[in-house]
Amino acid sequence: MKPAPFAYERPADLATLLDRLAGAEGQVKLMAGGQSLGPMLNLRLVEPDLVLDITGIPELRRAAVEGDTLVLGACVTHADIEDGRVPDLTGGALARVAAAIAYRPVRNRGTIGGSLVHADPAADWVTSLIALGAEVELAAASGRRRLPLDAFVTGALDVALAPGEMLVAARIPALTPGTAWGYVKHCAKIGEFAHAIGAVRIEPETGRGRVVIGAIERAPLVVAEAGRLFGGRIGPDFAERFDPRAADGVLREAGMTDAVDRHVHVTILARAVAQAARPAPSTRPVSEAA
Repeated sequence: MKPAPFAYERPADLATLLDRLAGAEGQVKLMAGGQSLGPMLNLRLVEPDLVLDITGIPELRRAAVEGDTLVLGACVTHADIEDGRVPDLTGGALARVAAAIAYRPVRNRGTIGGSLVHADPAADWVTSLIALGAEVELAAASGRRRLPLDAFVTGALDVALAPGEMLVAARIPALTPGTAWGYVKHCAKIGEFAHAIGAVRIEPETGRGRVVIGAIERAPLVVAEAGRLFGGRIGPDFAERFDPRAADGVLREAGMTDAVDRHVHVTILARAVAQAARPAPSTRPVSEAA
C-alpha cells in the first residue's frame, strides 16, 4: 500500500517551522528519520494533510554539554550516539543503548526525538532515558517549556504535546561517579521489538535508585520507591538484596495478570540489576534473544 496524498515542505530554520506548525490547517506530521512515520504512512495508519521535513534545521542536530547536562537535538541519530559523534556524560551508557537499537540502517536514520515522540512501549530511548532522569524541551511559536520525560510519555504511543508544539531536544543529566547503571532488553530475535526491558540507575553511597520496567504496552513503569525491590534499603550490596517477589508484586499492582509475562519482566529486571553491579564495557550488548 502507498500513502494517501499529502503536501510536503522542508523548512530551513526553526522559527519558520514553528510558525508553519501554528498556522497549518488539517493534520500535520513532522518527519526526521521516518523510521516510524514511513511505515505508518504506507499502511495509511496516518493520513496527514501536510508533512514537514525537519532534517534541514541545524538546531535540531545540535549536541552540547550545558554544565552537567547533555543536550541532544531531536534529529541526532542513534548512530551519532553509537559512534561517539556527540558528547556523552553517562560513561558509555547511551552508546550501549544506541548500539542495540534494531539494525544499523535503522540507527543511521532513526532519531532520538522521533523515538521519544512516537513513544512506542518497546522503544529503547523511552525506557532508558526515563531511568536516567531525562527531560524533554518542547517548543511552539508561543515559547518553550521543559517536562520530565516520564511526564511527557503519558501512555503507549501517547505524549503530552500541545497543538503547534514539537520536541526540540532531550536533556540528559550526567551519571555521577559511583552511580551504577544497568539496561537489558529481551527480544525474540536480536534487532526485533523488545518483549521486556529493565533499566536501573543505582547510587549505592546515597541509597537512592531509579528502576524502570518497559515494553509493557503502556508508559514505562517507574517504581515509585525503588528501595522496596532491595529489602527496603539500597546499598553497595544492592544486587544481593534484589527481591524478585517484590518486583513481581509491583507488576501485579500495575495490572499485569499473566504470571508468565511477569516472570519474563522480573527476570530481565534482575539481569539489569546484576549488570549494574559489575563494571561493564561501553560496547557490551544490552539486548538478548530468546
